[in-house]
Amino acid sequence: MATGLSVHIGLNQVDPAAYDGWSGELGAGEQDAVDMARLADAAGFDVTDPLLSAAATAETVTATLEAAAGRLAEGDILFLSYAGHGGQVPDLNHDETGDRLDETWVLYDRQLVDDELFELFGKFAKGVRIWLLSDSCHSGTVAGRLPETLSAQELDRRFRTAEPEEVGRRIRAMPQSVQSAVYRRDRDAYDRIQNTRTAKDLTRIDASVLKISGCQDNQTSADGILNGLFTGTLLEVWRDGAFAGSYRGLHREVVKRMPPDQTPDFVQAGVANPAFVRQRPFTI
Repeated sequence: MATGLSVHIGLNQVDPAAYDGWSGELGAGEQDAVDMARLADAAGFDVTDPLLSAAATAETVTATLEAAAGRLAEGDILFLSYAGHGGQVPDLNHDETGDRLDETWVLYDRQLVDDELFELFGKFAKGVRIWLLSDSCHSGTVAGRLPETLSAQELDRRFRTAEPEEVGRRIRAMPQSVQSAVYRRDRDAYDRIQNTRTAKDLTRIDASVLKISGCQDNQTSADGILNGLFTGTLLEVWRDGAFAGSYRGLHREVVKRMPPDQTPDFVQAGVANPAFVRQRPFTI
């Protein structure tokens, strides 16, 4: 019988000392993680306690995924979710052909570079399925500064659950001024991460990875009152298990309900597994 493990990461804030005084406050990152853990538990997954804000350090996330890789064998599945800010660092190993920036998860104490995440995926055994939901901004190709908040008009357009007078709702992107300051200060550490790792596009991954992310690389993901816009929309489509389609069908239905400037992405990596893509989500 297959084993299902789930790991859920959600941040409503980061350590200002690690990010040049920026606290990265969000409203719904932690709740997104809690809700994904609840769904995983209902589906029979062995659920790791959600890693929330201060618990979501790079060391803890890495150790948790390494432990999962040690437990799972062919036919097993990992459900991994992340809700928080997305960031960028310059691409040094040339696996980003467009913007020459590597995307990151903004964890509590430092950014986790996408090369690190792919290296962790490479530790999983052949035949393991990995389903990843990432409700964050991966805004590598955005030109110009990203807004740190949304206007009242933008709120009314993008947040079905928001009150029009609630201004200042955040998007899940680290401000570029903070990205620049953090990279200047911690450049040696971030450069070392990339220089000691295989570029993500060249990493050997024997598992089958299926990722649905909150937006395209050139877009931003919106935060919310109860959930991020992407996570909240996914929950609406899932309807407490009434949804009967596949992973690809889930992605299509979520996209239909999202605004045109936030289009969830569907990405596969590692070993192709068409049967995995056709499965019903949350199926062990």
